[in-house]
Amino acid sequence: MAVAAADVQGEKRQSLNVTPGPILLLGAPGVGKGTQAKELVAKWGIPQISTGDLLRYHRDHGTALGIQAKQLMDQGKLVSDDVVNQMVAARLKQPDTQVGYILDGYPRTLPQAAWLDQHIGADPKALPVIAVSIQVSYNQLLRRITGRRTCAACGTIYNIYLQPPRVDEKCDLDGTPLVRRSDDTEEVFRERMRTYESQTAPVVEHYRALGRFEEVNGEQPVDAVAAAVIAAVARLRS
Repeated sequence: MAVAAADVQGEKRQSLNVTPGPILLLGAPGVGKGTQAKELVAKWGIPQISTGDLLRYHRDHGTALGIQAKQLMDQGKLVSDDVVNQMVAARLKQPDTQVGYILDGYPRTLPQAAWLDQHIGADPKALPVIAVSIQVSYNQLLRRITGRRTCAACGTIYNIYLQPPRVDEKCDLDGTPLVRRSDDTEEVFRERMRTYESQTAPVVEHYRALGRFEEVNGEQPVDAVAAAVIAAVARLRS
């Protein structure tokens, strides 16, 4: 354990002088992208840019883009790439993005990736997007998703396979029966994986072909995954 901890600290020290620029975190549902994004935000003091957050912001503030998005969603339609791209473009004008930012859930498709590269490339001083994919095996992801249980009273999250409660299906803290989210099923997970793979595979190949892509092992402890992601960023920016 001491060696592993030293390795993690060494990776962190090695990347202290790296300018992160725009970083696209990729990974299937359940790999821990959100957790790793928070690690990078804390390390470099850069924002995490989520299209879900952008959509909510524009909708709640009644902006022109928010109104367009709401109209599409009310009709049961997907928000168009053009609307999402404009939201991203507006966000990238904010001063907190100058050193870099974490892209979460965008670009999700090849046309979005092509637009983003062109948009960023218009500024000769801007660093290009680099992509880091967190890899976790299908069976491990399935256990993470289908084993998830939550205490209805205090919100504590367990996993019956990886972090089970002391008493089966009951919260350790208050004894409340644990509940399973309706979408934490194998059927829903399979569909989400199919969608992810069909949409994201071209994005992966796009950045791989440009030499701006690396993979890291996501089946390690959180600190070790964070160190691997940071080291990948350092290599891609070297």
